[in-house]
Amino acid sequence: MSTPEPAALPATGAPASPDARAEIVVDLDAIRDNVATLRARVGDAAMMTVVKADGYGHGLVESGRAARAGGADWLGTAVIEEALALRAAGDTGPILTWLTVPGEDYTRPVEAGVDLTAYTVREVDEIAAAARALGVRARVQLKVDTGLSRGGATAEDWPALVAAAADAEQVGALRVTGIWSHFACSDEPDHPANDAQEKAFVHALQVVDAVGIEPEVRHLSNSAGALLRPWSSYDLVRCGIAAYGLSPAPDVVTSAELGLVPAMTVRARLALVKHVPAGASVSYGHGWTAPRDTFLGLVPAGYGDGVPRHASSTAHVLAGGRQRQVAGRVCMDQLVLDLGDDELAAGDPVVLFGSGRDGAPTAQDWAEACGTISYEIVTRIGGRFVRRHVSKELRNA
Repeated sequence: MSTPEPAALPATGAPASPDARAEIVVDLDAIRDNVATLRARVGDAAMMTVVKADGYGHGLVESGRAARAGGADWLGTAVIEEALALRAAGDTGPILTWLTVPGEDYTRPVEAGVDLTAYTVREVDEIAAAARALGVRARVQLKVDTGLSRGGATAEDWPALVAAAADAEQVGALRVTGIWSHFACSDEPDHPANDAQEKAFVHALQVVDAVGIEPEVRHLSNSAGALLRPWSSYDLVRCGIAAYGLSPAPDVVTSAELGLVPAMTVRARLALVKHVPAGASVSYGHGWTAPRDTFLGLVPAGYGDGVPRHASSTAHVLAGGRQRQVAGRVCMDQLVLDLGDDELAAGDPVVLFGSGRDGAPTAQDWAEACGTISYEIVTRIGGRFVRRHVSKELRNA
């Protein structure tokens, strides 16, 4: 198949001040390089970088621009508004979006040349109606549920969906540009669901072939599938979390082993440092008590900013050149650190998580401390944090 030409987004503006109370710093060069690394690993398959959920917390437009620079052929979004924001920012390359509800306005994405996903005959009909009103042919991809039991047509409903799309294609209302599905357990390479889903996908493709539809791309693999099941790449792979430098299967392979660098650093400045005696209890519920005389550091960020409350007394940060434990419960606006014998000062920097190269914890470390996944850590962080994008291009601007 021919690979779509990548399209670059225009440059972002100048970075914000580095003296923010609390900030998220996103290394766009890391995203670019991660995408390039992934693209090299998947061989002949085209590369889609998924930038949904505001670029997994890294910035939608900025992440899309960096991904295109790294060789992303496609960008992927969950909802229409995300795809249209990319278009408004100047991206002219292929974009796929996949999550709608009945009654969505398909006119704008059809007019913008965005690939829409249909799960049902109803969606095909609504998209076709929008295309006819515009006098253009919509770009539509069909999604089959091969075992995730989430979005996509079931095996029972698939033939009717394919037939409806074929009819709409024959009368010029749309072009079926892709057939796709999504792995449920690709981060567990030996899970039997992986082979079962691939067999179901092959059967779904046979239904498509039987009616004469010739899609541009067929795709099944997410980040873990692309990296751990290279034989399942088909025409395109969709890489999300890996593009941001985090392993999609940390129990199998680390980011470093994949040659990926986490792009997000979350940091703040200490608001206060105080000395407390042994036996002093900290934060709500007094869930942590100082085992010795110690210094405490107050960080001006909390669960109101997306810092997980599950980090209470478990997660670590980098402060004063060493990792320090969160002491007591994370509050809405602040959290407390146990600094031990080190008397740091108000205004000193604290890194909650980052690339790991400077000794700071990573988002994966925080995920393990909080009993969750790195996806949640990076996408939920925000609130009153100031987000700042850095790259060589911005530094030289």
